[in-house]
Amino acid sequence: MLEPFGSGLWLAEGGTISVAGFGYPTRMAVMRLDSGALLLWSPVSRDGLIETVRALGPVAHILAPNRLHHLALAEWAAAFPNALLHAAPGLRVKRSDLRFGSDLGQAPHPDWAGQIDQVVLRGNAVAEEVVFLHRASGTVLVTDLLQQFPPGFHHGWRAVVARLDRMVGPKPRMPRKFRLAFGSGKAARGAARTLLDWPAERLVVAHGAPVTAGAKTLLQAEFGWLAGKAG
Repeated sequence: MLEPFGSGLWLAEGGTISVAGFGYPTRMAVMRLDSGALLLWSPVSRDGLIETVRALGPVAHILAPNRLHHLALAEWAAAFPNALLHAAPGLRVKRSDLRFGSDLGQAPHPDWAGQIDQVVLRGNAVAEEVVFLHRASGTVLVTDLLQQFPPGFHHGWRAVVARLDRMVGPKPRMPRKFRLAFGSGKAARGAARTLLDWPAERLVVAHGAPVTAGAKTLLQAEFGWLAGKAG
């Protein structure tokens, strides 16, 4: 249920969720900090998963990387009441029922500074997203700004929409709606440049297959335009 994906990094798949009639597979990541405590990225729902994570170690931090990834937060917060719940931009207002202890910004929390880097890609009309780099494994974690569905995952007119939105193919790409939602991209340019300077080796996306090689080239192709570089 929890699959190792590098030093101190595990992945787990959740159920498929429906958004406007479109099915989305889900994935979360668990990272072990130098303290031995765990950080949960974009937690998902799946029978038995909470107990599996509990057996791995104490959970200190639960992250919602953008305001769209909040559906499972309440159950994880209830399971780990001592964990600090971190809100992406816009989520604190959207989920006023949850007790957030921190807001994610450009600077890492002291508990993971030097271990996990982060940038906030601002100015996106759909959702501003916090992207992370797990240094020990060279893994970049992207929630919705990159997605990948295999051909045949959707059917009928939804399959056509997904293909036109650049969500269907052999590797993760930035959906057209998210790209257009950046407008000129000026607000996110500095963060995108930082992202492209990371020593990325692998990539994890919430909706799509993990990438185990060539991540830096893929990130350049999808975020280069946003950084004001060829892409």
